[in-house]
Amino acid sequence: MNALAVPPRNGELGFWVAGLAGKKPSFPRFTGQDSVDVAVVGGGYTGLWAAYFAKKLEPSLSVAVFEAEQVGYGASGRNGGWLSAMPPGNRATFARVGGGLEASRALQQEFVAGVDAVLDILRAEGIDADQHKGGALVAAHTQAGLGRLVTRRDADLKYGLTEDESQLLDRDEFRSRINISTVHGGLFYKHCARLHPAKLVYGLADTLTSMGVSIYESSRVDSVEGKTLTLADGRVSAARTFICTEGYSGQLLGRRTLIPVNSSMIVTRPLSEEAWQQIGWDGPQCLNDSAHTFIYAQRTADGRIAMGGRGVPYRFGSGTGGAGATAPSTIDLISHKLSSFFPGIPFEVDHAWSGVLGVTRDWNGGVHWDPASGIGSSTGYAGHGVTSAYVGGRTLVELAFEKETERTTLPWVGYRARKWEPEPIRWLGVHAMYRLFGIADRWEERRNSSKTSLLAKFGSRLAGLHE
Repeated sequence: MNALAVPPRNGELGFWVAGLAGKKPSFPRFTGQDSVDVAVVGGGYTGLWAAYFAKKLEPSLSVAVFEAEQVGYGASGRNGGWLSAMPPGNRATFARVGGGLEASRALQQEFVAGVDAVLDILRAEGIDADQHKGGALVAAHTQAGLGRLVTRRDADLKYGLTEDESQLLDRDEFRSRINISTVHGGLFYKHCARLHPAKLVYGLADTLTSMGVSIYESSRVDSVEGKTLTLADGRVSAARTFICTEGYSGQLLGRRTLIPVNSSMIVTRPLSEEAWQQIGWDGPQCLNDSAHTFIYAQRTADGRIAMGGRGVPYRFGSGTGGAGATAPSTIDLISHKLSSFFPGIPFEVDHAWSGVLGVTRDWNGGVHWDPASGIGSSTGYAGHGVTSAYVGGRTLVELAFEKETERTTLPWVGYRARKWEPEPIRWLGVHAMYRLFGIADRWEERRNSSKTSLLAKFGSRLAGLHE
């Protein structure tokens, strides 16, 4: 492999946003004073969906979105492009604290329905985000990893997925779909679609404009106190306010409520037809693996592979990383992983970037609405944000306008994790967890282990990831 013979573009908000530089919609900065029915803080998926459903509920409402940078600046413009049915958190935890097994099953089913619901809305609104529902494959590179997938599938069935929706594949069945030479088997999830993250952001923003929603960029909300939003050059009075800032929520929700965990991506230059034939990845399936330091990937509409992984997981003091410049060591790490999947393919990395996702102390997301203050939030998606933002944004609107639906009683509504530890304890804890996962992966691969490392089990329980 000679992936870095020519240094790739780095940062610049990532490949998805940089590639649409000439097509990005532009919105003014907010100045002065205004009064609105609904104020949305954050111009990513959650905020845009919340604005969409508010206007759908009552077209006469005045709705305004306030974005600190530009629409899609955060995870919404930089993610892996997975519209998946996995809820944001531990289904066992939601069952334990939120109404039992049936409540957790209802949460799972809402996310299954959410995949097709988003695709239906995109068709109805004429939004082209390169969307295609082809499912997702999860590869096991060791016997230990395959054992984890068997356990995961048992949990999938327990929490309401059918055998058709979560399929266990043997080695040959997996390689007939994507030819990974080291695979021992895997899972196939039916309900997952690939899409272009930035095209989805811009398509939603254009749709909102046509619906009469006001969108403001470079308009950071410094504080929300009761019905008043304070910005650098203005003030807004709002009957209802939705805080939809995910990994950037520290200033408004508290730095220990959730933290920004870093995830990095690379995208290759377009592959030749010969390379695709050798790989055997001839459909729009998304791909990840059962490693503790897992990857996630998609075959893009223009014939590239976009792959993500953790790299440096967390910046001291909850730093968010700006435009996403990525360390060469992280680019090397993900590039090596890609080459290990498909040896002999001459990949060239075209662009690398990083972004942050919002993570609570136990990795479980939550939707919150306080009728007394008129303030709500939906956050903590922990890497499952594309569908979570749709469900969360829609649920926020329904809660705020007192509409009882199948979503307003789900167990993540009102769920709150305990706060993160103060620095430097949380920096040490997050880095220690990922160090344990990395050691566990190397141990299992070198020894061809049939059982999950005790180090990984300890790390999973420490983080609340064990289901």
